[in-house]
Amino acid sequence: MVRLAGNMQRNLVFVYGTLRQNEFNHKCLTEEENGRSRLIDIGTTKEKYPLVIASRYNIPYALAAPGKGEYIEGEVYEVDDKMLATLDKLEDHPRYYERKIIKVLLQKSREEVDCWIYLLFKYKPHMMELPFLKAYSSSGNHGKSYCARYLRQGPEEEYWTDVKFVEPTFDCIS
Repeated sequence: MVRLAGNMQRNLVFVYGTLRQNEFNHKCLTEEENGRSRLIDIGTTKEKYPLVIASRYNIPYALAAPGKGEYIEGEVYEVDDKMLATLDKLEDHPRYYERKIIKVLLQKSREEVDCWIYLLFKYKPHMMELPFLKAYSSSGNHGKSYCARYLRQGPEEEYWTDVKFVEPTFDCIS
């Protein structure tokens, strides 16, 4: 959230994966019933993050490991609160991805802005061994096409196990 003159607020969101233009979930940003969005610019993260493609469905993930990986290229959108809530639902924040503020450098104006980004915090260690990308495209030369939700088999929790690290719980027995 960025404060403007007169104490008004706007939400800037940095998208790096399937929400980008020409990607499968971009329509979420353009459908009016989801809220309002406006493309501000192309941007690059000011800090490096690992951007990987993982899970049996070839989902792009930005891992919460700042300082590792690449400077990620994506798109910056200004969204209203309704659209932000829609994106939270799509990204299953905070249960799956977690939304965090990061610094992004805009391409045209060279301005540094605070943006929301959806990161995977509790990821499995093997994900840090995957190739790191600078930019995501489902039709990239990686050969890993994104599989849309409606084509996936089984409950969402099942494919989370591919990537999401769950801390073991221990019961104390007296």
